[in-house]
Amino acid sequence: MSAETRPRLIETAGQKRLSFREWRGLRPFWGGLLTLLAGIPIMYLPYANLTIGSLTVRMATTAGAGSLIIGVLLVVLGLTMWFQPASRVFAGVAAILLSLVSLVVSNFGAFLVGFLLGLIGGALGVSWAPGKAAAEAKDGADEPARPTAGPPVFVDARPTTATGHDPESGNGLDDLSGTSPTDGTNGRHRAG
Repeated sequence: MSAETRPRLIETAGQKRLSFREWRGLRPFWGGLLTLLAGIPIMYLPYANLTIGSLTVRMATTAGAGSLIIGVLLVVLGLTMWFQPASRVFAGVAAILLSLVSLVVSNFGAFLVGFLLGLIGGALGVSWAPGKAAAEAKDGADEPARPTAGPPVFVDARPTTATGHDPESGNGLDDLSGTSPTDGTNGRHRAG
């Protein structure tokens, strides 16, 4: 490997990482991942054998085919959340319902692991909403950009008189009657 190829590899890896980050931000990624992971134990455990010494315990249920179907559907719904973000609400609700059904059908929802992953993943899929792009936010208003990070900025919003003195500073310009120093009104309206 030469010195010239090394930076290219780093740039390529960085570009792929940034493109994956952008792809992940445009869809309910974590909801899809948890839903996909929920399907794996639900479809695996009813067909698994547990061997303790010479004793083999099968965890098969009478509804083993139902567990397989629920697990496969949860995997498909997780992939749907990733590749069809527009149908995220349907996929999330279906994942929640299938997770609830897995409690009865598949060894208490694969010993509550698949059940909880499916519930949380479905809820994340339903609650996810696409964000606004930066270009759309700038087109809507001609306001100056506000800083989003950093220390808070406090502005002194106390009124000042025409001479620039603060009425609360005790310099004698305000007689505490509640009247405005600019136009002499007190903000109350006359009845009648």
